[in-house]
Amino acid sequence: MAAEAGGAGADTGEFSRLLAGYRVAAGLTQEELAAAAGVSLRALGDMERGRTRGPQRRTVRALAVALGLDGEQAEVLDRAAQCGRPRGVRPGPAQVVAQSAPRDPAPGAPPVAVGQSALALPRDIADFTAREGALAVLAGLAADDRPAHPRVVLVSGQPGLGKTAFALHAAHALAERFPDGQLSLGLGGMSGQPLSARDALGQVLRALGVADAAVPAGTEERAGLYRALVRERRLVLVLDDAADESQVRPLLPGSGPAVTIVTSRNALPGLESVHRLSLDVLAPAEAAGLLARIAGRERVEAAPDATAELAALCGYLPLALRIAGQRLVARPQQPVAHLVRQLAAEENRLDLLETGDLAVRPAFELSYRRLPAESQLVLRRCALTAGPDFTAVVAAAYAGRSAARTELLLEQLVDAGLVQPATADRYRLHDLVRLYAGERLTVDETAQELAEARTRAGRWILDRAAAYGLRFDPEHAKDDTGPTGSAPAHLTEAAHWLEYEHPEWLAALHHAQRAGRYQEVIDTAEAMHWFSDRLLSWGIWAEVFQLSVDAARALGDRRAEAVHVNYLAWTYVTCLHRYQRGIELASQGLELAQELGDREQQGWALTYLASGLRYLRRHREATDAFHRAADAFAELDSRAALIGRLVTLRGAANCLRESGRAEEAVDTRRRALAGALELVERWSSPLMNLLAAMTAHELGLDRAALKRWPAAEKAYRQALVHYEAVGRPDSMTKTLTELGTALIEQGRAEEARELLTEALTDLSADGPRAGLPRP
Repeated sequence: MAAEAGGAGADTGEFSRLLAGYRVAAGLTQEELAAAAGVSLRALGDMERGRTRGPQRRTVRALAVALGLDGEQAEVLDRAAQCGRPRGVRPGPAQVVAQSAPRDPAPGAPPVAVGQSALALPRDIADFTAREGALAVLAGLAADDRPAHPRVVLVSGQPGLGKTAFALHAAHALAERFPDGQLSLGLGGMSGQPLSARDALGQVLRALGVADAAVPAGTEERAGLYRALVRERRLVLVLDDAADESQVRPLLPGSGPAVTIVTSRNALPGLESVHRLSLDVLAPAEAAGLLARIAGRERVEAAPDATAELAALCGYLPLALRIAGQRLVARPQQPVAHLVRQLAAEENRLDLLETGDLAVRPAFELSYRRLPAESQLVLRRCALTAGPDFTAVVAAAYAGRSAARTELLLEQLVDAGLVQPATADRYRLHDLVRLYAGERLTVDETAQELAEARTRAGRWILDRAAAYGLRFDPEHAKDDTGPTGSAPAHLTEAAHWLEYEHPEWLAALHHAQRAGRYQEVIDTAEAMHWFSDRLLSWGIWAEVFQLSVDAARALGDRRAEAVHVNYLAWTYVTCLHRYQRGIELASQGLELAQELGDREQQGWALTYLASGLRYLRRHREATDAFHRAADAFAELDSRAALIGRLVTLRGAANCLRESGRAEEAVDTRRRALAGALELVERWSSPLMNLLAAMTAHELGLDRAALKRWPAAEKAYRQALVHYEAVGRPDSMTKTLTELGTALIEQGRAEEARELLTEALTDLSADGPRAGLPRP
């Protein structure tokens, strides 16, 4: 009798689950179904709660009609009801099948886990590493016993991040909290034919104990039954490799304590009311830790530098790191450095990142093949960009599309997990994705198409670089300033673009040189030379001006060669501090300029020669060269010549002070400052204000050398006024420091402390400053 009672209870449970599922699928409340079927609300509630042993056939027929069930569904519902009827009723097939279904636990009895072996969780990875933050988020969500809304977590990110491993590890970690079962279902999102929502629901329903004959035919009916079944169950369902939103939505609970973890390479932006966990590559220390857990801690810790380089070559991507680790395991005699040397060759890296059934290239291939043709093209052309990240505008130049269209396609690639957002308006490719996209370039496009793309984009980039560079040329620059006297917006925009896009225009410059487009190289470098004053610490200026010198020589243009040899001399003296090499180049520039009779270039060559000599403390020779440069500039009438004369006066004054002749330095500097202020009056611009600021600062140094502290203070404060007008005063900290010293020397230490504290706060908030004009 006990066995019979238990069987009846289980079968009644089958009927109650089917009835509730069909009602939810039909979109009816209990009140609406009771009214439509002509049964009492209490009776219907008892049926859904499993308290009725077995409703009569006529009641079941009335319910089936009210629910709109077809003949097969009505028969399934009736057979389930038969199991609870008195003994004289012959059990149908559904009763026999349903005896394998999970039973509701008796009060006080341990819960019974559900799930057939087909959907049981795969084994956890013993060497799972990192992701503590994401796991903590999941644990926090799971801690709520009565959540207000169903807990659905979407784990997304690019191929190879270990999303599946993370989801399974999390499910295993949560198992104790969810005793009603832990299921895992692969949705095949990246396969040629992803699992349909209907078939996925069928598998899950069967895993939850629904007999084959009781599984509804339609997707909506199956979804309704699933929601009814899991409404009170504490279970974890992993839905791995989702293709899109429509595949996932029917599998999400409507209510209850269950946790659903969805993994997808796509961001599934249309999936609403979900917790999103976007995985990223591992941190360097985490990557080294994963390699150690796979290949052996002693082996990895014995070669920390090689391990760090190996992790970097893998792009800190978990799949690549696992493959590298497994390769080390398979080759115990091989040092870590050997694998590093092999992977260092970019053309072989993706081939080497493959072992057994693990491989990086196919992981990218699956996502690439699902892209529309236009998105594939944009991804490939992104591999042509030169910097660590890029804008949609730059990508558009390579793709041959409008910026707006390219931005839309890039956003779609972000959703697909193949492109990552770097900042608000910049994108980036993972290093291994870039290698893969570069491979697709050679496979999917012709050499002519690639050459045309590079040339078209390169010309556009160099045109823009030249246009922006010329905004800093005193002969071309606008004379307007911003509303507060700071750098005008057109200069701020130009400086921002040139600074952030320097990998692109530098690469385009090299490409133009290789392609024999020498005049483009010369014109771009010429347009850049005044902008180069703003970023003196950049090592690229030697590269830029060496290219332009080589281009001028290739064209046989002696004047261009003289100009750009002088720029190169300035780079070695001012930026690289390689004074002897700078002196040699300035001497070459002077000889060329003298042959051509070009007095302006003679003036600049002598200025750079004098600067190099000054830094070598050959002050007498330097002063002579500065005076000769001033004579050359005095014969000319241009902004550049006026600036040149000012620079020579400043240089001569510096030589005087540094050689112990500070009184003479003050006299010379006052003339230089008067000239600088005249330039500010005639052509108010950040450049002119910067020259005035630097000259006033140097006057303060001259007076400080004579211990004339009030006069030095006055000069420093005058310098600060002009620095403020510049917008990005790089040397403002130096002036503030010297001003503080002058105040302390006058017995005003408290005032100096307040000034320096406030200045430090302001400068820290303003961020990095730009460079300065040539000395």
